[in-house]
Amino acid sequence: MFFPGSRYRSLGTYQVTRADGTVVTVTRLPLPASRSVAGYHPRQAGQRDDLLAAHYLGDPTATWVLCDANQTVSPDALGARPQVAIPRAG
Repeated sequence: MFFPGSRYRSLGTYQVTRADGTVVTVTRLPLPASRSVAGYHPRQAGQRDDLLAAHYLGDPTATWVLCDANQTVSPDALGARPQVAIPRAG
């Protein structure tokens, strides 16, 4: 279900029963990794997070690494930031 580089791949799932009785399977959320910050990128209008991840991290699917460095689990929240923290390699 998740691609090989996904941080969700090995976290497992569990089931939740919604108020209407529907049972859904959900994925556990990962705890953000603590990463030191190398610097900050001032966001340009319309600049996409996957392009930032490709440029700084060498992997356009590593947007989640940027989310961790910026203490957010949501790419939408990351996209609203005027400056994006760029983590150190490693």
